[in-house]
Amino acid sequence: MARDQLQVLNALDVAKTQLYHFTAIVIAGMGFFTDAYDLFSISLVTKLLGRIYYTDLTKAKPGTLPPAAASSVTGVALVGTLCGQLFFGWLGDKMGRKSVYGMTLVLMVLCSLASGFSFGKSAKGVMASLCFFRFWLGFGIGGDYPLSATIMSEYANKRTRGSFIAAVFAMQGFGILTSGIVALIVSTAFDRSYPAPPYSVDRLNSTIPQADYIWRIILMFGAVPAAMTYYWRMKMPETARYTALVAKNATQAAQDMAKVLNVELDPEEAKIAKMAEEPRNSFGLFSKEFLRRHGLHLLGTTTTWFLLDIAFYSQNLFQKDIFTSIGWIPSAASMNAVHEVFRVAKAQTLIALFSTVPGYWFTVAFIDIIGRFAIQMMGFFFMTVFMFALAIPYEHWKKHNVGFVVMYSLTFFFANFGPNATTFVVPAEIFPARLRSTCHGISAAAGKAGAIVGSFGFLYASQDRKTPDTGYPPGIGVRNTLIVLGCVNFLGICFTFCVPEAKGKSLEEMSGENDEESEEGRGSKTVPV
Repeated sequence: MARDQLQVLNALDVAKTQLYHFTAIVIAGMGFFTDAYDLFSISLVTKLLGRIYYTDLTKAKPGTLPPAAASSVTGVALVGTLCGQLFFGWLGDKMGRKSVYGMTLVLMVLCSLASGFSFGKSAKGVMASLCFFRFWLGFGIGGDYPLSATIMSEYANKRTRGSFIAAVFAMQGFGILTSGIVALIVSTAFDRSYPAPPYSVDRLNSTIPQADYIWRIILMFGAVPAAMTYYWRMKMPETARYTALVAKNATQAAQDMAKVLNVELDPEEAKIAKMAEEPRNSFGLFSKEFLRRHGLHLLGTTTTWFLLDIAFYSQNLFQKDIFTSIGWIPSAASMNAVHEVFRVAKAQTLIALFSTVPGYWFTVAFIDIIGRFAIQMMGFFFMTVFMFALAIPYEHWKKHNVGFVVMYSLTFFFANFGPNATTFVVPAEIFPARLRSTCHGISAAAGKAGAIVGSFGFLYASQDRKTPDTGYPPGIGVRNTLIVLGCVNFLGICFTFCVPEAKGKSLEEMSGENDEESEEGRGSKTVPV
């Protein structure tokens, strides 16, 4: 049996699209812009780091990052992100969304700047300090996932909620695009000061300090959008759903949303008091009641995000290696270090511009029309198809690299017009308000676990057994790795059936918070978590 919705929440559900919706999208979205910039800009400079810190000047031969350094520099931010998603997701439900929201930005600004100032007396020292700062950068980034998604879902109306949450996440595409553009600009500015091959010891030694500025500037730029957003985040009121349903402060919720919606709202304090007394509000994350109501949902959101990120992050972080393997990016020995940054950035920018960014905005346009389930199924299906289409005739594509790039771009398009967006949207809609941020954080952390598997696993698995002197143990090669990723995407199709459709429904309908009867209400007791 369901009971009446609170007036303040009903007003949010039926509100017409207004300026505050777009303001919230920009404020929350700039966090994701920064997140994507910080996470993916490292892939643009890893080859440069190898040249600067691991070139043997006695041989005048371009260096590469050792396996341990490459995997650490690339993956440590993902580990930090996973930890931040769990911690800040839980904290967002305990302290409130707004209270925690500013902490994540401060951490991102400080650690972006600190990454650029990484120091050390040796190459290992610089790599160690860079990894330290990028871990804490990732920790701040992790907090942005559950908080931004939860805040946007609780501000939005139910008719266009999916589009609003997806629009916040779509800013990630602009972050990836901007990282490529910044790298293009910086590398172009420094390109003339770095020698072209053939190299000499004196010429390499004299130009390393100039090249050292490039990666530092690229990484430090991530502090700019985060710093610009801080003031506006602090001006946002706490969401009405947290204030009313979790903090039980009906008067404050009505006052906050009355200013936002420009309407008069009844605090309905008596109704809030009655809700607080109801035993059904007591079930926690580790209770039988949560397992009965949402256990399958949490399984669906965690597994699909985990599987998606194995493929998505391995593709994003190591696309430079794939493009080098098929000959779209020349070998390191044929160009100078700064021009290599330019070529890698150019490839990433083109992929982002023509496939990644459009994919995000196709989701924004269609998610409230065809629904979350259909988009996620379609995305996983086409990612599976294109992975196998790339892998099976792999030797053919090595001779026709333009066709490979087109097919590869389509996998990015359907990742973003598909599960990369929907796995972010759905966990913010289907769980109770008091557990919403925590469950989104758990789902996102599962995704980052997949990203870690994808980044570290792809780094080693893609090594060709026939390639000598790479410093990596022999793997299964790029072709077989793409086949494995295709199988991973197929599993994503299977687990999508665990995820409910939230199109057109209020958050309280999806979470069951309007249901009066429950196992808890019939007598069993659990301790809230």
